Amino acid sequence: MERSLENFPVVGLVGSRQSGKTTLARTITKRRSKDDILYLDLERSSDLAKLGDAELFLERFKDRLIVIDEIQRRPELFPSVRVMVDEQPGQAGRFLILGSASPQLVRQSSESLAGRIVYHELSPFTADEIDPALSGRLWCRGGYPPSFLARSDGQSLRWREAFISTYLERDIPGLGLTLPASLLRRFWEMVAHSHGQLLNSSKIGASLGVSAPTVKRYLDLLQDTFIARQLQPYHPNIKKRLVKSSKVYMRDSGLLHALLRIPNEDVLIGTPHAGASFEGWVIEQILAILPPAWQAYFYRTGAGAEMDLVLVRPGSEPVGIEIKLTKSPSIGKGFRQSMSDLGCRQAFIICPANEAFPLAPQVEVLPVAELGKLTGFLFSLS
Repeated sequence: MERSLENFPVVGLVGSRQSGKTTLARTITKRRSKDDILYLDLERSSDLAKLGDAELFLERFKDRLIVIDEIQRRPELFPSVRVMVDEQPGQAGRFLILGSASPQLVRQSSESLAGRIVYHELSPFTADEIDPALSGRLWCRGGYPPSFLARSDGQSLRWREAFISTYLERDIPGLGLTLPASLLRRFWEMVAHSHGQLLNSSKIGASLGVSAPTVKRYLDLLQDTFIARQLQPYHPNIKKRLVKSSKVYMRDSGLLHALLRIPNEDVLIGTPHAGASFEGWVIEQILAILPPAWQAYFYRTGAGAEMDLVLVRPGSEPVGIEIKLTKSPSIGKGFRQSMSDLGCRQAFIICPANEAFPLAPQVEVLPVAELGKLTGFLFSLS
């Protein structure tokens, strides 16, 4: 991100609340003199008041890096940022903007800051950032720093429950959306119970008493705020009946377990949700380290052939990923058929094995701790 500040006038850092954006921004700014930084937190009424006339206030700080935290609370600031950037063409590192609602941020900035801004997404802790011995804790508690680093499972769970309440009661209204917190909570719980499954908007809508388009709007809201992920199906040019619905996942496994009322790892392993939970958790670990230009999908045919994750890049053969919660994985008929359908030259099975090993020609087993090998393979195809 520091390299981006050296090359772009505006750098955007986005991610869910409590993922560490503010901590990262303050770490970067500590390396500069206090006189070279202006830090504005838009959750503070005093900082909001300063921006009553944004251009008048900000023009006094043309020689500083201006950091604006939670900028989605004042999207009308983007035109003022553009004006200041254009007054000093060629000057990099003018603004560092932090936000918790990526699509809204992108829509606003794309209208005003095209060609002037680069975005980085900061996810909560991922497996490549922690001691491999703690991967079980990361899976159970999720990656939000206060949850992962909590002194006990009970303290971690209480933090996640408080996060959910704050999101429903403060964050959503803070985005200008008037949705009943109780209804959105019920919807969120339904998404948790649908984790890793094909989205059935009509079924969820019938349970909530709302329409299928309303369900889609609610799910878009969770995705826009980095809470949920909709994984799209891959449609290669083959003559087979393919699934068209997306699969839905909770992005943070700890929030998923809080909504499913799973208190610790011992209970998690014994629940029927364990396999789907592990699948979604591994998918997030992979997407966090996916090289640029690679896109992720899933593959499923009407006949039952399925691949949990298909990694695609123009000019390269698709790479297949299967995720299994077992130390002794095997290759099923649907997996082999999917490799044939997709033309995969290489596939990987990700599981809680102790070490990597070849399982069959063109199929390698990888433990989560060795996902760097997958990244290296993808870069070798780039």
